[in-house]
Amino acid sequence: MRDKKKNVKKWNAPAYFFRVVFISFLIIFAQLTYISMFPNLYGYNMDEFAKARNTYSTKLYAKRGTIFDNEGNTLALNVASYTVIAYLSETRTGKSSTPLHVVDKQLTAKKLSPILNMSEEYILSLLNKNAYQVELGPGGRGITELVKEQIEELNLPGIDFKETFKRYYPNGDFASYVIGYARQYEENDSDGYTNTSIVGELGIESKYNKLLTGTNGKLTFQRDRYGYKIPDTKEDRIEAIDGSDVYLTIDSNIQRFVESAMQNIKGYEPTWANITLMNAKTGEILATSSLPSFDPNLRNVSNYQNPIVTYSFEPGSTMKTFSYMCAIDSGKYNGNTLVNTGSLMIGDDEVRDWNRTGWGSISLDKGFVYSSNVAATTIVQNVINKSELRDCYEKYGFGKITNIELSHEAAGNLNFTYPIEVATASFGQGITTTVLQQLQGLSIIANDGKMIKPHIVSKIIDTNNNEILYEGTIQKSDQLVKKSTVEYIKNLLDQVVNDTSDWNRSGQQFMIPGYDIIGKTGTAQIGTNNGYLQGWNDYIYSFAGMYPKNDPEIIIYAAVKQPNDGSNNSIANAFKEIVINTTKYLNIFDIFDNNSSVENIVLKSYKNKETNKVEEELKSKNIDVIKIGNGNKIIKQYPKSGSEVLSYQKVMLVTNDTNYELPSLYGWSKQDCKNLFKLINRNYIIEGNGYVTSYEILEDGTVKLLLNNKWEIG
Repeated sequence: MRDKKKNVKKWNAPAYFFRVVFISFLIIFAQLTYISMFPNLYGYNMDEFAKARNTYSTKLYAKRGTIFDNEGNTLALNVASYTVIAYLSETRTGKSSTPLHVVDKQLTAKKLSPILNMSEEYILSLLNKNAYQVELGPGGRGITELVKEQIEELNLPGIDFKETFKRYYPNGDFASYVIGYARQYEENDSDGYTNTSIVGELGIESKYNKLLTGTNGKLTFQRDRYGYKIPDTKEDRIEAIDGSDVYLTIDSNIQRFVESAMQNIKGYEPTWANITLMNAKTGEILATSSLPSFDPNLRNVSNYQNPIVTYSFEPGSTMKTFSYMCAIDSGKYNGNTLVNTGSLMIGDDEVRDWNRTGWGSISLDKGFVYSSNVAATTIVQNVINKSELRDCYEKYGFGKITNIELSHEAAGNLNFTYPIEVATASFGQGITTTVLQQLQGLSIIANDGKMIKPHIVSKIIDTNNNEILYEGTIQKSDQLVKKSTVEYIKNLLDQVVNDTSDWNRSGQQFMIPGYDIIGKTGTAQIGTNNGYLQGWNDYIYSFAGMYPKNDPEIIIYAAVKQPNDGSNNSIANAFKEIVINTTKYLNIFDIFDNNSSVENIVLKSYKNKETNKVEEELKSKNIDVIKIGNGNKIIKQYPKSGSEVLSYQKVMLVTNDTNYELPSLYGWSKQDCKNLFKLINRNYIIEGNGYVTSYEILEDGTVKLLLNNKWEIG
């Protein structure tokens, strides 16, 4: 028995187990004691860590500022858009008698598919996700109020909307390079929510992006596991600061005149074109349009440079205005000095006139009127020197930026050193300028020798407190040119356009009798790294003008590159159209009744209405009514109902008279003729460009029209 007891081993497991449990308990107790006494564990603040698990922060979006024209009409604004959200978890419904989550996923996908332009299968795959909620993108992002209402009418359980904003440009392709565009960017956060931001990338939208954007706010709160705010918990809210509003100097009515004229230039298929109008007394840019252009809503941009500020190009003979002005102001100029035109040798280089043969021996004054390169060269050889020419050009604002409120402004260059370079600089070759510099330089002539800086922003207003952050002002220089010099150059510019006794004048195409237009044409070769292009239409054609002569109110610069007719016909036609419409609108010559005014008119549908009443209504608004036939009812109209027209524009009304005669077409533009013949289903043949000078009706009823750019207004 004693030996048996000696062989039994002692069982120590309970003691070991007890020690392990006891030590673990001590460790846990110590850890809990540490946590309760000290906030940090392993470098983490445990209180903040716990809160962060249930804390949610969201942006409070600032409203992006609006861009207005000079009358407060909206050019760019934020409009509400929506993102479609589907709640998938049954917990959202809870004890509610009405389902607050998606119940029938198949039906929901089927009904939303055509509205969101997404496949039923793809929507269903989103609805089958294991998530509390999902966004139905991409088709369900950025939808309009109208689409939102369509979805709401379906009464689909669990479908909701998150409101955001997108940038909208109500006029579409309208002063596009000035306004620019802003793009909407989306970024998903860690919770699957999509945050949006709008960033200006071109034009005013880019230049003043920070001011327009404002500052986003922030909302922070505690939420439960279903994403709802926990009641009676602290909420931290930092309010958003809305963006500022920008008011431009653009006059939308004049801008429409320019945009309309640009459509006619488009038919000449130029590489690019620009027309810009400036108030001669204030420097305000009233309108500017370029080709090619774009719709900022679509962002169909082919060129990201704004032609009026970023393009510097050889201007050609419009620079003779400034080289002559420099010579006249020097006191050494004699306009009666004779010069042999045609060609002139400068060392081994030859300067030739644009017509190659010249005009024989003519005065320097006539050399300006005829746009003689030889005459301009003679001036920088015999009247003023290289330094004087450079000083004058710089004094007139060339070779440096104007500091207009637009980004990436080019300064151009005045690089001329050698005699041939000085010669070509006198007639605008070998140097480069911008549209704005041309306008600024012309303002010297419009203001008796003082220069006005151009500007395009009227004011910027902080919408949060109505404080004016910036205000465009008239910036007038000291006297740069003597008044006597200004009068002299005005008379030369007048002869260029209006001297009907001289058919050699270079600007006769820009004459509108009674409008007192003065100006200078330009034809410049297109430079490359290897010289100049040599094609028959490889030129930039331009016109720099102003009116009325005695006290100019409007300055216009127009340029077109490589038009398919190889001439300045396109800008001459556009220029006349713009001047006539702008003059009526601004009542510059007081040639209209004091009570008359130009207004925007939205056309009604006049179909089946009494002819006399419609005609009376439209004429009361100063519409140019073109009535086809003498019927008592209207059966067709152009433009169609809902179109916006301006006073003094044509509205065509076809009556129920089958034996109608054509209206007088003399002086009609090509586009007006096309609109008429399309409206009445009449065959036509158009020869030439410009305005109707004669027409005939052929045996088969086809109307044959002859158009000419030398049409004059009676």
